[in-house]
Amino acid sequence: MTRINYIGHATVLIDIGHIRVLTDPVLRNRVLFLQRHGRNPAPGLLEGREPDVVLLSHLHYDHVDLPSLRSLAKATTVIAPKGSGNYLRRWAGVKVREVSEGEQVQVADVQISALPAEHAQPFNAPRPLTPCLTYVMQNRQSVYFAGDTDLYVDMHTVGREFDLDLALLPVWGYGHRLGAGHLTPLTAAQALTRLQPRVAVPIHWGALRYIGPHSLWKRAEHLNAPPQAFAAHAQRLAPQTEVRVLQPGEWTTVN
Repeated sequence: MTRINYIGHATVLIDIGHIRVLTDPVLRNRVLFLQRHGRNPAPGLLEGREPDVVLLSHLHYDHVDLPSLRSLAKATTVIAPKGSGNYLRRWAGVKVREVSEGEQVQVADVQISALPAEHAQPFNAPRPLTPCLTYVMQNRQSVYFAGDTDLYVDMHTVGREFDLDLALLPVWGYGHRLGAGHLTPLTAAQALTRLQPRVAVPIHWGALRYIGPHSLWKRAEHLNAPPQAFAAHAQRLAPQTEVRVLQPGEWTTVN
């Protein structure tokens, strides 16, 4: 059994096997020019049990928030793309295991595989320019986490090799428009035809927005519509996959 909680954006809490995994942690209400849209469930979720492992897909500011990393227990292992270790150790004080595409890390009874991603890497100074990764966590069940990616050819291989029970797929971002290297509701549904998971949960939508009063953004379509659009496309293109739309703070279980 695997339990997940969608905290918001690309931050997901995953209980798999004997470990707890936290992905791309943004646990605060404000990051640079972005702020939380709606309730922040992170503080209550992490009070009872800290994560054993943090997975970082890449070092963009909406995926790696240094104060959020510093708030975690010092024993937490951070798995991150090769080239990010010195920066993260210096500025977040965390224990880092660098990985490259194709590498595997065993944590307790869970095998974590680093896999490719297709994501633009614009100038990100002073942070190092590192590859972007996706990950599969595998125990009795297998969970695919795509922090930020577009469609890529090897998605077919991922689906065949790992027999996925669950895919956590980005379906939008935080603005009105998406740049290159992102999945849309349609292309995320197309990804399901390649990955073939039993269950899919849309992530990377609705939890972060540009700063400003809530009333200004309350009815913004790009903050509300993407997961439902993804579910509709998935029903047409990949009816074999069950789509579960979670609001921030909601749990779901995959048996």
